[in-house]
Amino acid sequence: MPRFSKEIYIALFALLGLFTHLALRFTNPSHANWPLLAILIAGGAPLLFDLLRNIFAGDIGSDLLAGISILVSLILGEYLAGSIIVLMLAGGTGLEQYASRRASGVLAALSKRMPRIAHRIDGVQITDVNLDELKVNDKVSVFPHEICPVDGAIEEGHGSMDESYLTGEPFQISKGPGANVLSGSINGETALRVAVTSLPVDSRYSKIMRVMREAEQNRPRLRRLADRLGAWYTLVAIIVASTGWAISTDPKRFLAVLVIATPCPLLLAIPITIMGAISTAARRSIIIKNPGMLEMIDTCRTVIFDKTGTLTYGKPSLTDVQTAPPLTENEAVQMAASVEQYSKHPLAASLLAAAKDRDIVLHPAESISERPGEGLTGIVQTARLAILSRKQALALGISTAVLPEPIPGMECILLRDDKYAAAFRFQDAPRHDSHSFIQHLGPRHQINRLMLLSGDREAEVRYLARQVGIDEVFFSKSPEEKLTIVREETKRANVMFLGDGVNDAPSMQAATVGIAFGPNCDITAEAADAVVLVASLEKVDELIHIGRRMRRIAMESAVGGMALSIIGMLLAAAGYLTPVAGAIAQEVIDAAAVLNALRMTLPSEDLHDF
Repeated sequence: MPRFSKEIYIALFALLGLFTHLALRFTNPSHANWPLLAILIAGGAPLLFDLLRNIFAGDIGSDLLAGISILVSLILGEYLAGSIIVLMLAGGTGLEQYASRRASGVLAALSKRMPRIAHRIDGVQITDVNLDELKVNDKVSVFPHEICPVDGAIEEGHGSMDESYLTGEPFQISKGPGANVLSGSINGETALRVAVTSLPVDSRYSKIMRVMREAEQNRPRLRRLADRLGAWYTLVAIIVASTGWAISTDPKRFLAVLVIATPCPLLLAIPITIMGAISTAARRSIIIKNPGMLEMIDTCRTVIFDKTGTLTYGKPSLTDVQTAPPLTENEAVQMAASVEQYSKHPLAASLLAAAKDRDIVLHPAESISERPGEGLTGIVQTARLAILSRKQALALGISTAVLPEPIPGMECILLRDDKYAAAFRFQDAPRHDSHSFIQHLGPRHQINRLMLLSGDREAEVRYLARQVGIDEVFFSKSPEEKLTIVREETKRANVMFLGDGVNDAPSMQAATVGIAFGPNCDITAEAADAVVLVASLEKVDELIHIGRRMRRIAMESAVGGMALSIIGMLLAAAGYLTPVAGAIAQEVIDAAAVLNALRMTLPSEDLHDF
């Protein structure tokens, strides 16, 4: 795929041709028009072909007037004027397309991430084979830290897998014999033997790729600001030019009107404003991948949030310790962490972090055992300790009467000498700015609806929604279901979607504006219209303000420039401006519009309001 669009190459060719024309005017005047004719034929023809194709497709915008001007200038022999219009048309379109996201980049990132081979176990041999050679019930080995290539069930091995890219669950999931694994999940530190349960083409990861492809093909098309303004402006210009020609019977008066009517404020000022906004965003750690989103973000009236890693930090933390008297909280944490320091359990790191925060000294443990389905056991200072789930504790005969009431979140139970000692609760804590950010969206940005859309369990999603102040909640949703919900919402209003995982990528494609929160997932970044590199909701607010400021400055440049051009058109139609004078007047108008557009590059501190 070429780095630059066709329009960029045409603009560079036109620029070279204009310099050559100026040189020949002083050295060989009889050939001075040849470079201009080359520009009109080689550069203007492809642009006119694209314009005709758009017209037949019912897409009439600001480019149409420029196309008519190119044709008229060629017919009347005004080659220089036509060549300048080619440069403006190609250059403006090229600037707007530069840095735009390529749709195929998303699928390329998905394909690149997924392994192309699997380690198939043939007896005692391990053979690397292509994924399409695998069959159901084949055995494969997933090495430590590898991406799992298939959907399957573990036959041998005990470890953990990070499924957050696919399911939205924020934690590493313990895996042992009989546990299901998903293609695309990241294995931990232990090699696993996996039996294939579905063909790679039917795997969870492949389904996400198909959903992504469908989302790209049905992505809502955003009509550019320049097109919306240019549609009526083009009609006004043609009417004025035709009237002037009809009254005077002088075709040059028609050209004079079109020359001054050439929508340079639309073709140049708006792209320059957009590029200024892209630069401003980049300085604030925000990457704009689709410049069109800058025009739309301030028009969004519905915001849909993913949960994990977006409104939360994406990792569990110990939030509550319930103990059986006379055991204290610190004593319970000390016991549990002393055993967990030898474990790879997903919550071990959280318990160890809690012990460190409380300056608790750990004791050595003996007889550590962590068999699948039996929890973690060990001996600390002669006490037999076990850390297990509520379900496992009940299976061992612990009465529900001594256990605390279950609450949303993750939990583990500590037994000491086979008796209940403590319960530890964990939550994926909301970001410190989640509540204030969400609460300010309505009064400050006219957001009418706030929705939380997650693949997590109901209790956890509702718990977070109450914490941050969101009423509409969707939980346990697959990427396909998320995509359906986002599509339905975009039919009602412009939608902004914030997420950070592979499972969010299709929804980002379907939303009016998709924002990837954090740089951790290259696939989500490819799917998004913008990537917030710093995990802070304040940066999202800055992006909304940048889009609002860009839109305001672009409107000032475009509408102000067109208003001055309409005055010039009326003077040209009345015969007071020749084509040359009209070109000079248009240059003055262009300069004013461009200078105003450059205000977007000036520093601004007022880019967030919560």
